Amino acid sequence: MTSLAQHADRLLSLHRQDHPVVLPTVWDPWSATAIVDAGFAAITVGSHPLADALGRSDGEDLDLAEALEVVKRITDAVDVPVSADLESGYDTPAEELVDRLLEAGAVGVNIEDTVHSEGRLRGAQEHADYIAAVRQRADETGVHVVVNGRTDVFKTTQPIEDRLGEAIHRLTLMEQAGADSLYPVALPDEATLVQILQAVNTPLNVTAHPVDGAVPAGLSLAELTGLGVRRVTFGPLLQAALTDHIATSLARWRA
Repeated sequence: MTSLAQHADRLLSLHRQDHPVVLPTVWDPWSATAIVDAGFAAITVGSHPLADALGRSDGEDLDLAEALEVVKRITDAVDVPVSADLESGYDTPAEELVDRLLEAGAVGVNIEDTVHSEGRLRGAQEHADYIAAVRQRADETGVHVVVNGRTDVFKTTQPIEDRLGEAIHRLTLMEQAGADSLYPVALPDEATLVQILQAVNTPLNVTAHPVDGAVPAGLSLAELTGLGVRRVTFGPLLQAALTDHIATSLARWRA
């Protein structure tokens, strides 16, 4: 088996290519194995599809132990780098979060700024400080955990006058805190994506639908490459596409 440090270095190197690293989002050992067998070099575990697979809700309805139990099953099933979406950190100190992530065999982590237990968005510096603490602890372990810093500025219902400006502010702070990639979810349009790409130097993550292209504008992989995007994940959309496929495949068998 490849060591955690080797997996982490491999995952980091995939973010430094001249084209995006595509990390299909999985939720159990079956989906992980299927994706790896399809030829993908790394995967990410999504909190939303994982929760759906367990009959629970996204937004830290699970606790950290439950989430990491599934992550461990996935890392045991495949020998590729695995990143895990740990939402806002499940109210767990950054040092403990990193240690438990590594114990589960994952070498990447997605951390968002929506604190679900409190129903609020972290302050920009508060979130950057948490990212910095994750970075520091990972460095102390000797494993370069690939940190994907996420902001929900475009998604939150909280009033924000200048969402683009606030997103860039938060992404810049996370960049300075040591994030290896940046993830502004729910981008409203391609123009916003372009402006963010021009404002940051760290690889940018976008969400894509496996059928319809990248959010927000249905962009193809080639178009994302041309714009300078360097990471693609799918959130719950891969699982949703498979759900649609099941309905279509079984339609003629319904009585």
